[in-house]
Amino acid sequence: MIDYSPLWETMARKGITQYQILKDKVIDNKTLDSLKKGKNITLLTVERLCKYLECTPNDIVSFKD
Repeated sequence: MIDYSPLWETMARKGITQYQILKDKVIDNKTLDSLKKGKNITLLTVERLCKYLECTPNDIVSFKD
């Protein structure tokens, strides 16, 4: 199972809000909603978030059994 809790932790640690990510057009509202609901996102979205947050995919997503 995919878990996006590392994303929220990384954002909090860096002081970045969900609003900022939307305002800076990193992702759209639909993608943000998918993240909140634990749904699938594209690797392009992971790449955009990594560039914006200056982090690695491990800081955004984890896998749980």
